[in-house]
Amino acid sequence: MVKDAARYLSSIRTLPERLPAECVFPFSLPFVSRLYLTFPAPVTFFVGENGTGKSTLLEAIADLCGFPVSGGGRNEQAAGHGPEQESPLRRVLRPVFRNRPVDGYFFRAEFQAHFATLLDARALDPDFLGDPFARYGGRSLHARSHGESFLDVLQNRMGDGLFLLDEPESALSPQRQLALLALMHDLVATGGTQFVIATHSPILLTFPGARIVNFDDPGLPVMRLEETAHYQITRGILEAPERYWRRLIELE
Repeated sequence: MVKDAARYLSSIRTLPERLPAECVFPFSLPFVSRLYLTFPAPVTFFVGENGTGKSTLLEAIADLCGFPVSGGGRNEQAAGHGPEQESPLRRVLRPVFRNRPVDGYFFRAEFQAHFATLLDARALDPDFLGDPFARYGGRSLHARSHGESFLDVLQNRMGDGLFLLDEPESALSPQRQLALLALMHDLVATGGTQFVIATHSPILLTFPGARIVNFDDPGLPVMRLEETAHYQITRGILEAPERYWRRLIELE
């Protein structure tokens, strides 16, 4: 049985008095000035077109939770393994937690190679105590394919705690996405895990009881799977590819 309440993050909102006078990115994102987002379910998806701010908000949440904005857990907070060291957006946000997570992780697909290199560097560092690969499948992430390394990190790193995933499907085949869904289901069923995921994958969006937040609308409304553009476009082109291709050719 999947639990029906989020264990950790309850809500996040903007503190208007902290907004800068100059409206520059990321404060210029349409949803920022009036953000109030709740997390009543153990799995929340952020969906929307590129550039709508899904990853930017997820990054800010990671920073507020003490996770490095380039990806990783709290042990990597000071590692400096990615190009970004902080989230500007976090300065104007206030989270509310039901419980503070003891563990957690920010999986950021675009910087996963930086994280893999960090683990390799730790393996060569005589001052690093322990096995840096122990929680990530037991060997270098660079020694596996892109998709295999993604799934190995997710399978070996996730457990009780708050897990933030930014486009985890980007290197996963449809079959591996199903494996991720099964893992998520088992973890959520224990009642000790919460997920917030930015995704374009209609496969992941099928998770039962998940809350889907639409970033295409600045009000960030909740929507059903069937209402998402991801679902409608994927279903449409699979059911009638000739109709979509006719339109694509007309646009050339």
